Amino acid sequence: QLQLVESGGGLVQPGGSLRLACAAERFNMAAYAIGWFRQAPGKEREGVSSISSSDSSTWYADSVKGRFTISRDNAENTVYLQMNSLKPEDTGVYYCAADPADGLGVGDEEYQYWGQGTQVTVSS
Repeated sequence: QLQLVESGGGLVQPGGSLRLACAAERFNMAAYAIGWFRQAPGKEREGVSSISSSDSSTWYADSVKGRFTISRDNAENTVYLQMNSLKPEDTGVYYCAADPADGLGVGDEEYQYWGQGTQVTVSS
């Protein structure tokens, strides 16, 4: 069973930064497309960013473009989401997801494996 484990969430003031990590157990993340999603209270889960497996191309939602950066560390078998200039509307549970099909998926249905999520709260 493939497992993803997110970490790095927490409480941060507006304008602050956090770095989320998505670590894999029992599989090589470099061979999988990885996506980051978030779900705010009372809202549907939405795609935030994704990175392809073939050439590490990236995609960002308009709401985070220029503030968030997704990256891979293949030696650590981890994918990161660096989040800068955080806003209260970035609050939510952040999930990472993986799929063996290459691409820059933005929808839930495009990913087969999911982590349990990590809470990010942006508040003063």
